[in-house]
Amino acid sequence: MKEFTNVTVIKNINSYFNGNVTSRTVLFADGTKKTLGVMLPGEYEFTAGDKEIMEIMTGKGEVRLQGSEERQVYGNGYIFEVPANSSFQIIVKELTDYCCSFVK
Repeated sequence: MKEFTNVTVIKNINSYFNGNVTSRTVLFADGTKKTLGVMLPGEYEFTAGDKEIMEIMTGKGEVRLQGSEERQVYGNGYIFEVPANSSFQIIVKELTDYCCSFVK
């Protein structure tokens, strides 16, 4: 999906890690929530309450899900799922543009 229609965008920024990771929240009529964001190069760890589906639109780096010893290399178009009530580590090697979908 290259665009969203009939949505509400929350103007306030979601900012993490001293502004190195930012996003905007997009709300859909059916109650679905997504964020569109950017990550600058660095190493980050995120905690997920709900299940998350992360789509990397552009960028390069590595991801390690909680409970895994293995890092997965990611690039443009890579999608990974984060189970509910877990976490993931990400090493961003170049500017990364992402879309995160929250699944209840």
